[in-house]
Amino acid sequence: MASRDDIKFLSNPSIGNNKKKYCRFKKFGIKYIDYKDTDFLLQFINDQGKILPRRLSGNSLKYQRKMAVAIKRARHLGMLPYVTDLLK
Repeated sequence: MASRDDIKFLSNPSIGNNKKKYCRFKKFGIKYIDYKDTDFLLQFINDQGKILPRRLSGNSLKYQRKMAVAIKRARHLGMLPYVTDLLK
């Protein structure tokens, strides 16, 4: 009998097995998002310096807004760039 590695699928068998997204702020009880913590804010920015949307980051609406404000404050103070090529 053929093993699972030998079988060729027409479509990706992992489609539909998506993990449940969760808000990491609610899960870990984070109340305040510090705009001075640039290492943490870099998790929510893509390579071009754009803020990741909720559907990709998994944040709730309340914390997505707070996170966006913190990123914008850090950009204003020069801690994070507005636009960049290959930030990470």
